Amino acid sequence: MTDPRFLQIHTLHSYTAALLNRDEAGQAKRLVYGGTPRTRISSQCLKRHWRMAEHDPHALQKLSGYVESFRSRDLVTQLVSGPLRARFEQEIVDAIEAGFQRFIYGPRGDQGRKSRAPLLLGQPELAWLARNAEEIANKCKSPKAAKQSVEALIKTANFKVMAESAALPGGLTAALFGRMVTADVEANIEAPIYVAHAFSVHEVEVEGDFFSAVDDLALPPSVRNADTLQQTEIGNGLFYGYVVIDVPGLIRNCAGDRTLAGSVVRSLIHLIAEVSPGAKKGSTAPFGRADLVLLEAGDRQPRSLATAYRAAIPHCPEIAIGKLAEELRMQDEAYATNEERAHLSIRTPLPEITRYSISALADWGAGMVSKVEA
Repeated sequence: MTDPRFLQIHTLHSYTAALLNRDEAGQAKRLVYGGTPRTRISSQCLKRHWRMAEHDPHALQKLSGYVESFRSRDLVTQLVSGPLRARFEQEIVDAIEAGFQRFIYGPRGDQGRKSRAPLLLGQPELAWLARNAEEIANKCKSPKAAKQSVEALIKTANFKVMAESAALPGGLTAALFGRMVTADVEANIEAPIYVAHAFSVHEVEVEGDFFSAVDDLALPPSVRNADTLQQTEIGNGLFYGYVVIDVPGLIRNCAGDRTLAGSVVRSLIHLIAEVSPGAKKGSTAPFGRADLVLLEAGDRQPRSLATAYRAAIPHCPEIAIGKLAEELRMQDEAYATNEERAHLSIRTPLPEITRYSISALADWGAGMVSKVEA
């Protein structure tokens, strides 16, 4: 086999009586595939839950070399100028803040919170901003002088200058899932990890969930009945998920640190298999682990196996695994791309593919990093 440029991760996850990802109306997200409506979990939802699983044993935050990131409209307000307000004149800080808002968020960045789009910055970039803001506040005795100093700074500065000495300037989140900065295209970071929207392999299985709340202190006690009546939507699903890791791209975004890149792959495999998305967690406990995780390593363009479920199937993991195996066989006969494979299955194993526990499978995936030239 040639160098495994791509690592593909296919999963099947089961969830019962849950609301995993809501649309703008508060209902379960959907899509139509093969003429059949399905329940959907967006890629943004999945990525956020993997990123924010801080207390998981395999959390990204626990990796050696982890660098924090923050996504917000208020990066300057809270993390750059905010700490200065207790120590310097407000008018001077206001002038500094306005200049840095324009620098980070574009020409209209100082025209109120709604004029700014949420932006992702890493701790090294924020530290650079905070350090320069404090230096300007220390040396300037008037708002006019502060404004002039900020303008002089941003004439020669850009995101590249902010990141000169940092291995992960945008933090690990940007290194994994990318970043787009409209104010400075050189600050854009190409994502080496691609995440598809997960969808149910069967037709939508949802129903309205009517619920009420009782006022415990209502008087007299005889009227302590339903005080509020509401309705939401819950459903069941067996979801196919698909993730691709561009391994050389991941190594490059980790500043060539193969150890960090390998640790990221190992952690991600655990997180993808074990961390559940879900709204209304307190009332649905939507926690489950993958029924199946299939890893493929190869140098050809990746391809999803979603077509195994173009025709909706019964809500049955064994049938879903059989369809996946059939799709693999047909793809191999047609394209002979010779991916190296390994898998986890808590039910029916995939034929002719080595079966591992999750820890061994994560190690197998991480081992592919050492085989690739970035």
